[in-house]
Amino acid sequence: MSDYLCPLKMVYIDEGIYDFDLQRALTEISSERREQALRFKHELGRRQCVLAYLLLKRALCEEYGITENPIFSYGGHGKPLLAEHPDIHFSLSHCREAVACIVADRPVGIDVESVGRYHESLVRYSMSEREQQTIFGADDPVLAFTRLWTMKEARLKLTGEGLTSQLKNVLEGPGYSYETHVSNDRKYVWSVVATNSQKHATFSL
Repeated sequence: MSDYLCPLKMVYIDEGIYDFDLQRALTEISSERREQALRFKHELGRRQCVLAYLLLKRALCEEYGITENPIFSYGGHGKPLLAEHPDIHFSLSHCREAVACIVADRPVGIDVESVGRYHESLVRYSMSEREQQTIFGADDPVLAFTRLWTMKEARLKLTGEGLTSQLKNVLEGPGYSYETHVSNDRKYVWSVVATNSQKHATFSL
C-alpha cells in the first residue's frame, strides 16, 4: 500500500488486490457494499470492489477520525456521496494492478488505469487537437494517452457525469487542479482532480 501526500489531499493507492482475506473483509463492510461486491461474477471484481471500500474506510479514519462503515447516498448523475458526512468528498477507482481512493473537503475525482495498447481511432474520438499532438509526438504515446485519459475520467468522476460524448473538451475551462502520476514499474497511471478557487486550470504532466 502506498499513501501519496499531494496538494489535493491524501491519496491512497493499494496494489495488494489479492493480499487480503476476502471472506473476512466481506463481513467487515456495509451490507450495501457487500451485496454490490457479490454481484460481480469474478473474484477480481469482488476484490476490487471490497478493497476500494476498505481504502475509503481507512482514509476516513485517518483523515477525519470516522470509524463507522460509510453509507452511501447518491446525487446527480448517480454520484456516490457520504450520507452522514456530506461535507466530505471522495472518489474511488481501480484497474488490474491497483485500487485508488481520495478524500477531501472539496469535490474531487480520481482515476487509475493500466498502461496498455490504444487505438488511434479512440485518440481522435476522445482527445482535442492539442492533446492528439501531445500523444502522437510523445516518446511513449501509450503512456501519454493513458495520462490524459485518466485526467478526463477523474474530471468526469468529480461531477458524476461518467463518460460523455464531449470527451475532447473535458479538460478545458477554469476552476480545476490536476495531478497525474505513473507507478514505479510504469504498469499503471493515476490522476486526481479537485475544484479550486483559481481562475485557470493547472496541469502536472
